Amino acid sequence: MNLENVAAEPVLRLTPSEEELAIRDSVRRICAKYPEDHLRQSAERGESLQDVWSDLAEGGFVGLNLPEEWGGGGLGMSGLNAVAEETARAAKGSVMLVVSSAIAGSVLARHATTEQKQRWLRGIAAGTTKLAFAITEPDAGSNAHNLRTELRRDATGYVLNGQKTFISGVESADAILVVARLRDANGQLAQPVLCVVDADAPGVLRQTIKMPFIGPDEQSQLFFDDVVVDADRLIGGETGGMTAVFDGLNPERVIIAALMIGTGLRALDKAAAYARERTVWKTPIGAHQGVAHPLAEAKIELELARLMTQKAAALIDAGAPGAGEAANMAKFAAAEAAIKCVDRSIQTHGGNGFTIEYGISDLWWFSRLMRTAPVSREMILNYVAQHSLDLPRSY
Repeated sequence: MNLENVAAEPVLRLTPSEEELAIRDSVRRICAKYPEDHLRQSAERGESLQDVWSDLAEGGFVGLNLPEEWGGGGLGMSGLNAVAEETARAAKGSVMLVVSSAIAGSVLARHATTEQKQRWLRGIAAGTTKLAFAITEPDAGSNAHNLRTELRRDATGYVLNGQKTFISGVESADAILVVARLRDANGQLAQPVLCVVDADAPGVLRQTIKMPFIGPDEQSQLFFDDVVVDADRLIGGETGGMTAVFDGLNPERVIIAALMIGTGLRALDKAAAYARERTVWKTPIGAHQGVAHPLAEAKIELELARLMTQKAAALIDAGAPGAGEAANMAKFAAAEAAIKCVDRSIQTHGGNGFTIEYGISDLWWFSRLMRTAPVSREMILNYVAQHSLDLPRSY
């Protein structure tokens, strides 16, 4: 063994460290300050979960993955993974942990200039600045190479025009990390570029997309109409945009998976508690294999997904090969497992599973969404077939 390379090897702990246990306990304590149905109450008042976010930020938890030199915790995706899981388990999870902390934070940490890091990364690490991430377009969902949002040069910088859809958390974001394509000297759309646009910049229009579920963050359509972009707002310059984008997508997959693990654990916690207490014909329903076995099977699948999520985080943190494969597999497995956990929790509760009072049905749409977004299960299967099994590309 080359001892010089030992420190660079991925580390996957099979038991949590004392530091991780302390992080999880602190996050649980913060979440416990708020009512169990705080998300629904906030939504009915037309409010976001900014109060929970502020408490997490004050504790230093929303930037755990980011470098210490920029105010982060220096714990990588493994640290943020624990935060996302615990907040979702308490029904206090936010997609901003995905788009601001994981995507934008990871991209800026690796590709921003010192001045750009000072301007945005330090605030992301502290939780005082939030960045949304805008890549999806109406005619360019999974095919990022078909983007039509354009950035063209002008005399002083650049001008942004185009449209984005299903963009999370813009309503509470300070700025948006936008993926566009540079229009070259020949008038052709060339390589993707990344730029930071203030959420309230002139020419930025947002329309809320109505969704059937209660979530901590809204989905929006964005329209960019001759938005002025200064040259110092390009991340990675005119040639490094696509590399920078991919450095944000693997962290995205991991934190989404962690949110799904937390959601699945919440559903199972509620189902098991109900099955222990609910008595029919003098016997708790949890004693019946018809109730117990479906929950046990869901627990097994969730723990397998949890292990793959931890592996993906460890590979990303080490900069090791295989991170993309593991991150995609983790997202796939966690979404499928969470859906099963929620569905079986509803079934365990019987009619009560559909009531607002028991809080299970609120978990359904969010978990079901993650089978499709931000990358569908079919596209992940395409990825695994091509890259893991060396099968011919099908698209």
